[in-house]
This record gives sequence, C-alpha cells and structure tokens, in this order.
Amino acid sequence: MNQPQSWEARAEEYSLYGFTDMPSVHQRGTVVLTHGEGPYVIDVHGRRYLDANSGLWNMVAGFDHKGLIEAAQAQYARFPGYHAFFGRMSDQTVMLSEKLVEVSPFSSGKVFYTNSGSEANDTMVKMLWFLHAQEGKPQKRKILTRWNAYHGVTAVSASMTGKPYNSVFGLPLPGFLHLTCPHYWRFGEKDETEEQFVQRLARELEDTIAREGADTIAGFFAEPVMGAGGVIPPAKGYFQAILPILRKHDIPMISDEVICGFGRTGQTWGCQTYDYMPDAIISSKNLTAGFFPMGAVILGEALAKRVDAAVEAIEEFPHGFTASGHPVGCAIALKAIDVVMNEGLADNVNRLAPRFEAGLKRLAQKPNIGEYRGIGFMWALEAVRDKATKTPFEGTLSVSERIANACTGMGLICRPLGQSVVLCPPFILTEAQMDEMFEKLEKALDKVFAEVA
Repeated sequence: MNQPQSWEARAEEYSLYGFTDMPSVHQRGTVVLTHGEGPYVIDVHGRRYLDANSGLWNMVAGFDHKGLIEAAQAQYARFPGYHAFFGRMSDQTVMLSEKLVEVSPFSSGKVFYTNSGSEANDTMVKMLWFLHAQEGKPQKRKILTRWNAYHGVTAVSASMTGKPYNSVFGLPLPGFLHLTCPHYWRFGEKDETEEQFVQRLARELEDTIAREGADTIAGFFAEPVMGAGGVIPPAKGYFQAILPILRKHDIPMISDEVICGFGRTGQTWGCQTYDYMPDAIISSKNLTAGFFPMGAVILGEALAKRVDAAVEAIEEFPHGFTASGHPVGCAIALKAIDVVMNEGLADNVNRLAPRFEAGLKRLAQKPNIGEYRGIGFMWALEAVRDKATKTPFEGTLSVSERIANACTGMGLICRPLGQSVVLCPPFILTEAQMDEMFEKLEKALDKVFAEVA
C-alpha cells in the first residue's frame, strides 16, 4: 500500500473534517499549520497567514502570548489535572468561579464548568429541565431560540441551532422551537420600519407562548450578536421588546456569550452592549483566549438560588464532565481574563472598531456587497447578485467560499458563512495589520466578483 507523502495528502487520507467545504479541500488541499506568531499562523511550507478569524473566534490574544503560555506551564508543573466531582475541586477552579461572578453583570451567582460552549448550552438545558421538574413543572421543557442562531453541536445544542444542515441528523429534537431571526435587513418586510419589525417579532413571541403554553416553555436562549449565523446584530430595541414578555411568563432568558463574551462586542459581555439583563450567561472561547478547551454556565442570583434548592432536594446535581473545572484550564482562564481586561486588549477593540467599520463601509460600496454589519471586532460583508433587490448569488456558485479561498491564497484567513464573509480578528491587531487585512480582502472580492458577476 502506497502511503500518502505530503502533509496535505496525509491529512485528507486519515482525517475526518468538520464544517469544511470538501470541494475546496480536494482542489486546494488542507492548510496544515505548525505554529503562530501574534495574529499570524504559519503552515508546513513556511507560508504566513493573517488569521482574521482568530482561530475560531477564540484566539483573541494571538497565537504565542507569553503570559498565557507561562500560566499553563506553571499550572501543569504544580497540579496538572483534576475534576470538580464529589465535593473536590482545585484552588484555581474556586478562584475562577469567584472571578467569573465578579466580572459578570450579576450581583452574585454560581458557575458550572464544561469543556466547550456546546456542552455549556447542553448543560443549561438539562439544568432548566431539572429545575422545573423539581419545582413541580415536569412539562416545562420546550426551548425557544431563533432561526440562524448557533448554540452548538451536541444533540441538544444542535437542536437549539437554527440551521437547516442539522436536518441530516434528524434534528431538531421535539420541543425545540425557532423564532424569526432578528435581522432587519434580510427579514424586514416591504415598507416595514425597523421598529415595526421588532414589534412583529415581539408579537410572534407572545403568540408562540400563547400557542404552546407558558407552563411548557423551559427557557429562551439568544446570542447578543448571532455569530455563526453570519454576524447578525439584533434589530434596534429587540431585546428591550422581548425581555418583558419573557419576564411576564416566567421564562428564563439565557444569554449565549460563547462568541460575544469577554470583549468581542466592545464590552465585557454582549448583554451589556445591548443593555439587557439575562438570568444566566453561557461562556467559552475567549474565556481562555483559545489556550484551553473550556466552557462555563454562569447563573445569576435568582436562578442560582432556585437550582441550589432543586439540588438540595435530591442531594446532588447528577451531571458533569471528567475535565470540568480543570485546574490548568482555570489557571489559563484567570490569566486570559486579566490579559483581555487589563493588558489593553479590550481597549484596542474599542480604539480600532471605528477604523474596522470604516474599512467595511468602503468595501460595501462595491455593487455586489449588499450589507456590512457588526460591532466591535466582529463584522461581516454580505455578497449579493443584485444590490437593489438584495437577491443573493446562486448557491451553486459558492461565492463566499470562493472569496475565502482567494483570501487564503493571498495569505489571509477569513470565514465564509452563507453568502457572507466574516472577519473577527484577534484583539491584538494593529492598524497596519488591519490595513493588510482589508487590502487582501479587497483583492479577493474583486477577483471573485469579476468571475461571477
């Protein structure tokens, strides 16, 4: 048997790819990386790429931050691994829980650890089911999310994710209900103002609760800005319209901050950026600046007290993961929070966000860009066949994939999502690197639009 020789051939021979456009892989080959320097990654051939996707939204301090590396090394040398079961946990886990509640918008609360954002959302759903059952409402199990939302890939969190590709798994599971995506540019009706659009979505929520029964709905989950939906900020006033409805019907509101949390929107939490108070927060990604797989459920005071009471009633919460509250991950997270909040990273996001928006606004003047949207350090350009009618390109053209591939060939990594190209660079980006990002992106846009327009 002849063994594949190149890195690219070896990758394709033995690896199963997730969320990957396979025609691109077959044509271009896998990009096999060896290391990173600041916001750049370097492949096995020595080619450098400015990673405007921050790995997967998460490498906000870059790929070689000395302090984060040292925090990991020190904790591995001191106490390399443990769990958070049976009333035992590491000192780092205790300190991180204190810190997460301290920097949360809650006056007090409790934290439960997972290994990813998907697991954290899954855990939150189980926690709600458990809580409602212990409070004598076992029928209170339905979960409300939105079309185009992304909440993860476990069977439960994928059921929450409002994406059609999950149909290949026979998902969503029963009881997971998806409301209208709050993207006014795409889903607003003819002659409908943004305010009217929000009012319509609020009525839809009221009607859904009336139809399903408030006593059957366990919770409402929402990303402040839809990330994997294509960077979709909410329509103006959206959260202010839906929160009173949820409160009136005693439906917990969970803010999925896996992408938005710790600075991506310009504030520590996306719920602060959009001025709403959730009952719980889901955190991951930036929590460890991508240096360790970790997720967290952060319960606000009221929900924490209710969960505590439910746990006391049966003497345990029968859920957890082997690496929950891993001491190395917690040590890294403590350092990552300090790096983002106190080493100028969050300040850099706010300093360069206007420059970011200005660059996208300029590119959006192109005839085949229908919209630019975003906030902080998360933005997207949406490609269209016709700007006036917002008509998208034919799906068979794979326009956003072609743009991303052209960018890769020029030494820039960005992400295609539907008809959009997403940019979410590390928080350490400089003005010169931002200019480099836009220069390469514009060349890729011009190349692809000349081919398909």
